Amino acid sequence: MKKDRSVGLEHGDYQNNIELVIKDAIEAVSDTEIGYYVNIVTPDSFGNPIDYLTDVLESQFGKGIKYQYIDQCGCGGYVLRVWRLATRESDPTV
Repeated sequence: MKKDRSVGLEHGDYQNNIELVIKDAIEAVSDTEIGYYVNIVTPDSFGNPIDYLTDVLESQFGKGIKYQYIDQCGCGGYVLRVWRLATRESDPTV
């Protein structure tokens, strides 16, 4: 997607299913075009996404991403911003 955006993974089935949060977070980053970011809003039930999501994203995307923890939002969820820098195909060192 060629714009900055947010994906809400904090309600419904996500609240009790960390595997679903991780799967859809990876998909959201994959769908983000190089040079843009996606805010991933995760449920409060799993705590700060730095503790469980960033290692998975680094494993999947290598140096092709950078991320920043933004804050806990009013809904109780947590916001992790992930920028897409490159793909493994466009930069073999990623």
